[in-house]
Amino acid sequence: MKGKERPNFSKKEAKLKAANYCAYQERSQQQVRNKLYEMGLTSDEVDEVLTELIMEGFVNEERFAKAFAGGKFRIKKWGRIRITRELKTHNISAYCIENGLAEIDEEEYIDSLKEIAQKKKDSLTEHDLFVKREKVSRHLIYKGFEPDLVWTLVSELIQ
Repeated sequence: MKGKERPNFSKKEAKLKAANYCAYQERSQQQVRNKLYEMGLTSDEVDEVLTELIMEGFVNEERFAKAFAGGKFRIKKWGRIRITRELKTHNISAYCIENGLAEIDEEEYIDSLKEIAQKKKDSLTEHDLFVKREKVSRHLIYKGFEPDLVWTLVSELIQ
């Protein structure tokens, strides 16, 4: 059985396709690098094309981190820990991660945390307060919110 064959693009064609790929939405260097390898480019060619895309402003890790953090917080309601973990999977530097997280307004972050906690609390039919706190806390920590922040809020919310 024959596997899926890789297309072999010239360096110029690959750069054009990668530029279109980046123009569609913000991409990390790792995503672009993977895409270029899928196009059949060698390691040296990938580095050259990626450097050109960075110089032309198609790829910018700080811009990607800001867009990613803001989007995941507003749309998926993720906390800072989960956003940080996901950005690390894209090989984003600590500096860019910090700048990305700075895009999240502290007041909006706390309001979002309270809203998610309230929704989860209201959805539970559990009567035991300890179990209810545990379930709400576990849900919020899974979403990536800081445990100390979660426990403070949950102890106030469920009394």
